[in-house]
Formats: sequence, C-alpha cells, structure tokens
Amino acid sequence: MFRMGLTGGIAAGKSVAAQRLADLGAVVIDHDLLARDAVAPGSVGLAEVVDVFGPGVLAADGSLDRPALGRLVFADDEKRRRLEGIIHPEVRRLAAEHEAAAGAADPQAVVVHDIPLLVETGQSDRFHLLVVVDTPAEQRVARLVETRGLPETEARERVAAQAGDGERRAQADVLLDGTGSPDDLRRQVDELWVRVRQEVSEELEAEELGG
Repeated sequence: MFRMGLTGGIAAGKSVAAQRLADLGAVVIDHDLLARDAVAPGSVGLAEVVDVFGPGVLAADGSLDRPALGRLVFADDEKRRRLEGIIHPEVRRLAAEHEAAAGAADPQAVVVHDIPLLVETGQSDRFHLLVVVDTPAEQRVARLVETRGLPETEARERVAAQAGDGERRAQADVLLDGTGSPDDLRRQVDELWVRVRQEVSEELEAEELGG
C-alpha cells in the first residue's frame, strides 16, 4: 500500500486535487469529514466540545454550530489548541480504520490522507509522499472573500491560524501549483498519478523478484 499525505492552506485548491486523485483510482480519506464524524450528534467528541466551549456552540437541532465554534477558535490560539486536543485523536483513530480497510481490500492501493492541518499536527513523516497544494496566502484570502463570502478580517484570521506557506513548502516532497485554474491543477495531479503508479509497480516488481 502506498500512503500519500495531501495538504495545503485553506482555499489553496486541495479539494480539487483530492477529487482528481479519487477519480484516478486513489482511496481518499478526507480528514475534514472524519472531523465531522468525531463531533456528530451523540458522540463523546461533541459532548467534550460543549463542555469546554459552552452550549452556545450547539445549533437548535443539537448538532455542532460550526460557524459559531469557528468564530471562537480561529482568533484564539489557546481555544483552537483545546479544540484540536479533542478532535485530532479521534480523527486519527477513524483514519487508521479506513486505511486498514483499504489495504485489506487492495494491498496495492494508493491511499491519500487529505489533511488540512497535516504540517501543523506533526504528521509529515507518516507518508511515502507528502504533496502540498501551494497557493500564496494573499490569493487564498481573496478566494475566501470572493467565493465563500467571508469578511476579509475573518479570512485573514483563518489563513493566519494555519502554518505559513514557507513551512508547508519545506515539508513537501511534491509541490502542486494552485494559483491557476482547477483544470491546471488537475493536469498536475494527472502527472503525479503517473509517477506514483510507476513507483508502486516498481516496488511490487522488486518484491516479487526478492520473493
């Protein structure tokens, strides 16, 4: 099994890259989705979040009010760390379960862990290949304002809450340029996929010869 880590700053284009990898045949484990599962209604995670941040982070139906929670944590490093301490361990447990299932189904699977805070959480050395979608911070702020309707102040807070561009670049094995169009990014992913499948084939061949 080939394990790839995929990351990038908010609004860098990571979701486009992840979807293209899935289209090409990778097993994509979306850690954002797992983070939602970790605080689903009735979960221990949600109970812990409410205990720490108060009932104001709950929506009327008892689910997590993500915008309300976001306003609390993105501008406050201490609160953000407390939230991460609740969610991240559960996300890693769920991700390990998904990866094990993928490996059992196909020992040659390419498993992509789509992790927004991969660098920030010290997971850079867990993968055969670490891929970063690289888009400058100012362009990402503009995207958040234009495409997601965030006020500029909030957009800058969200970008500032993550690792800096240089920190992600320093950890990357592969940089994908996210400054262009989605089609430009998809073409880069296609080229990467050829490289990855070749590497998987070569490793399999080496194992067979060695065996």
